Amino acid sequence: MLRGFWNDMKEWFLETAKVLRREFGLVLSSPGTLLFFFALPLAYPIIYATIYNTEVTRDMPVAVVDNCRSAESREFVRHADATQAIKICGYASNMGEAKRWWEEKKCYGILEIPADYSRRTYRGEQGVINFYSDMSLLLRYRTFLESLTSLQMATDADLRTMAMNTLGISAPGQESGVETESFFLGDPEQGFASFILPGIVVLIMQQSMLLGITFLSGASDDRKRLHGGVDPAAIVASPSAIVIGKALCYVMIYIPLCIYILHYIPVWFALPHIGNMWQAILFMFPLLIASAMLGQTLQIMVTERESAFIVVVFTSVAFLFLSGLTWPRYAMQPLWKLLGDIVPATWGVEGFIRINNNGATLAQQSTPYHWLWRLSLAYFITAWLVTRWKNRCVAKC
Repeated sequence: MLRGFWNDMKEWFLETAKVLRREFGLVLSSPGTLLFFFALPLAYPIIYATIYNTEVTRDMPVAVVDNCRSAESREFVRHADATQAIKICGYASNMGEAKRWWEEKKCYGILEIPADYSRRTYRGEQGVINFYSDMSLLLRYRTFLESLTSLQMATDADLRTMAMNTLGISAPGQESGVETESFFLGDPEQGFASFILPGIVVLIMQQSMLLGITFLSGASDDRKRLHGGVDPAAIVASPSAIVIGKALCYVMIYIPLCIYILHYIPVWFALPHIGNMWQAILFMFPLLIASAMLGQTLQIMVTERESAFIVVVFTSVAFLFLSGLTWPRYAMQPLWKLLGDIVPATWGVEGFIRINNNGATLAQQSTPYHWLWRLSLAYFITAWLVTRWKNRCVAKC
């Protein structure tokens, strides 16, 4: 009995090795798969990083409607022009002219100063300045808001200091009652690239792997239709040997890509990368396994090579929203949070950002790490069932 067990194990390992070798051959001989497995993960991070490398929107044109026309209003406009976000493109005679500039895309904001601005501030009353922002891009609005909030606080401090000096009760070096200082953990520049790229690269790895795996499955189905229901390139083996052999092939391909994407891209483009690289790679290892198993599970939805595009394009947008990059997961409805839990990239994004941007250790990210291993096991079972079903269909043919 023991000898029979070892013979079965030896046969299983030989089958797995044959599947692994054959899968490498299929990957390297298919231009489409080479595009998805290599060109896409190599090129996309560079493209995204290059596009977003400016980090923040700067010097956005703003029109001014100055109904006060005083020294104080002109000084406020000069200070606004000196901020990072705002570039005064000109003075409009009235709101009608400013709106025309807006419609012609000559400006993305309108700064309106009321006629009583100086009078109200001299009386110690609250001065009101209206700002109208183009909301077609939320990032633009956020940058406007930050700059104007800082300008408002600085102007308020100056007015308070002026009032105290007038009353003769000013305190040397005490311009403001409360000093504020900001520390932006994980994204010191508050830039868009530093915020979104660490999560996007994880999604790129998962989706490119899914695209390549489903493309290979569709190509196999195409060969079956040409050869009477049998794929001449397939290896006859047990379902577990097929699933594990293929997964080993995909993971071995993606480990070097993982190092390139998660380490060298942040270094080259000066993105946050304060975490330990090897701990990040160890964390991503179960993500690669889970993605490989998920890809083999999705084979059931692919009957030809073109179907791979439909499956992956359909899931890409959903996976992006469920990952928590665009909306925090704790604020999602329970159903959407549950759907996000079964996507490997969701836990990959959460854990990798904390390790890479905040310097967390692998032990501190045990929850997403354990979830990735659970998903690896769950998708191994589903991939085994799908492979077993496909093998039975071939046998019947």
